[in-house]
Amino acid sequence: MDRNRTEGMKREIKGAIKEGAGKLTGNKAREVSGNIEKNAGKVQKAVGKAADRARAGAK
Repeated sequence: MDRNRTEGMKREIKGAIKEGAGKLTGNKAREVSGNIEKNAGKVQKAVGKAADRARAGAK
């Protein structure tokens, strides 16, 4: 498994928690920051999946 997949998943979870905390406290800046981090994690995870598929196809 590609490192980007695991790091992306961690980043996605961290962002979701931050976004939830922002919603709970009414802190829009934290909510937006968490949303951005969550989406960046999704992108990073997708890059990792693509790298895994490329490696599997090269074998």
